[in-house]
Amino acid sequence: MKPKLRSFTTLLSIVLLTSSLSTVTAKPFKMTLGGGEGTAQYSLASKFIEEFEKNTKNTVRLFPNSQLGSEQNTVIEASMGTLDFSVVAINNITPFSPTVGVYTLPYMITSLEEAEKLIQSDATDVIVANTVRDAGVRIISWTFSGFRVLTNSKKPIKTLDDLDGLVVRVPKNKIMIDTYKAWGINPTPMAWSELFTALQQKVVDGQDLPLVDIASLKFYEIQKYISLIHYNFMLEPMIVSEEVFQKQSKSVQAAIIEAGKVATAHSAKLLKEQEAEALKKLKAHGMEINEVDEAQWIKKASTQVWPKYYESVGGKDKINIVLKSIGREEI
Repeated sequence: MKPKLRSFTTLLSIVLLTSSLSTVTAKPFKMTLGGGEGTAQYSLASKFIEEFEKNTKNTVRLFPNSQLGSEQNTVIEASMGTLDFSVVAINNITPFSPTVGVYTLPYMITSLEEAEKLIQSDATDVIVANTVRDAGVRIISWTFSGFRVLTNSKKPIKTLDDLDGLVVRVPKNKIMIDTYKAWGINPTPMAWSELFTALQQKVVDGQDLPLVDIASLKFYEIQKYISLIHYNFMLEPMIVSEEVFQKQSKSVQAAIIEAGKVATAHSAKLLKEQEAEALKKLKAHGMEINEVDEAQWIKKASTQVWPKYYESVGGKDKINIVLKSIGREEI
């Protein structure tokens, strides 16, 4: 073999070997979520992964059903850079970045249309920046999960008085806890991973979740009654570790942002399609659906809960920015 040809062959072999080793040793990103297959979280995550992998050479491994720990713990791990992505209920970010809590004020969002307007607004840009600053994680996508409706195994709930004697689980979120207190009961804070068992064993009588999740997670097996309340529209953000995000090339960062936008739009569209189907399924499985006149629920929540959180969410001015962005009357 001629020297120049031998040299070229050797170089080519090194390049191919290096490329092969790079492929073998490249680590997939890890993404976790509290929900399981069939939930709005899972649909969002799947769409994000599909879009992201289509536009990059990276892969993402999905760990549903809280396989990598509670949602709050995954926020901590992402902030430390030991976890890449997580999809969490917004109340599980609020302890780390309190201004996000403005979206969980009772009756802040009153329709899907308002939720869509809100996440595209300047108000949300500020919330995202605050979350990077406060918690070391970046919100890149939003799950539209719908309103948390109240379910229980004990009795129909149509009025505030009907809540008397009911033991209701809520996430470990002060705003949601205070909302139930304003309604006259002392709720039981509990991690998501413990909920199904607690309902089975009658440790708690009820809980609130969106209709699609109640149906997909088969809560009809352990709950009898649904009350259609609208105090909390669930926006469940997907976060990426800011440390991990900043380590990526500009092209991968752009792919993450774009995949997040596509997944968000997909989630909103899916909610419209799935809510009616979920309600039909729950009725078919014997759940009793109760309409609720929420006038008193709204009055107590807005007068007793909102003022407690003016300061933590950034003041009345910040709340008015949010209200203005969705066309609501300012306070």
